[in-house]
Amino acid sequence: MSLKKETPSDILLHLAALRGDEITLRRVLESGKVHVDCKDEDGTTPLILASASGHSPCVLELLEQGADPNAKRCTGTSPLFFAAQGGYLDVAKILIKAGANVDSPSVDGGTPLFVACQGGHVGIVKELIECGANVNSCMKDRATPVFVASQNGHRTILLLLLAAGAMVDSKRNDGATPLWISSQMGHDHIVKILLQHGASVDAVRCDGATPLFKAAHKGYSAVVGELLKHRPNLGLLPNGETALHAAAMFGHLSVVKQLCAAGSDILLKNHDGLTAIQVAKAQKYMTVVDYLQDRLRLMLNHK
Repeated sequence: MSLKKETPSDILLHLAALRGDEITLRRVLESGKVHVDCKDEDGTTPLILASASGHSPCVLELLEQGADPNAKRCTGTSPLFFAAQGGYLDVAKILIKAGANVDSPSVDGGTPLFVACQGGHVGIVKELIECGANVNSCMKDRATPVFVASQNGHRTILLLLLAAGAMVDSKRNDGATPLWISSQMGHDHIVKILLQHGASVDAVRCDGATPLFKAAHKGYSAVVGELLKHRPNLGLLPNGETALHAAAMFGHLSVVKQLCAAGSDILLKNHDGLTAIQVAKAQKYMTVVDYLQDRLRLMLNHK
């Protein structure tokens, strides 16, 4: 459905809301030439613009003049969505008090809680949870607030979500869990919390990789250290590799040492029939090759 063409008064009202110009905003509204919820070509109302810019006086004025707190753009995004995204707690509180739906989703499934978690806005997250926001809502790709908080390393937000009953092992469509994504991103402080709350250490993404494999592949020794405390699979994974192969292939000597100390089998072959030593040699990581060969010699001498 196409929207009607904006009038000069519509445009003026939109600009006033965007800029936080309360005087012009009130003057245009009182002229009787404009509807308080007039929309531009994207379906954006003045209240959405004022909320997205954090202009609480304009938000209050628009609501008093009858603006719809649940108006949506073509993308399904609401005034509260934008206030949450920008971290504007005062605006969020005003909108919620005016009847804004805390769980109103965008077309891709994102809710105000989701974008607040993404941006690290602790105050907004607290407010939304206290007002009954669904902590297990998800995007169309099944990513949840816990997933995005873990991805972005937001410790306090993660703890708030888990305390409110958020699921620790919710999977995205590709099988990635919050633990998997935080391991890939190198967030050892997040990995520790998720594991303490019962996250599955060997959760496998659809490509057959585990959190340990990704951390080893990236060389995140602190993450590897946290994961090893929970006895992850050190053997052959569904992707045909081991975590030791991943670390050896990218020359991460510190991780190779951690994995060997934890009991990784140096002689185990990947799906191509290669050991970690052979993989490291092919990539010319000779410090890794030398270390693994020394380990192998010691192991054989003790037999």
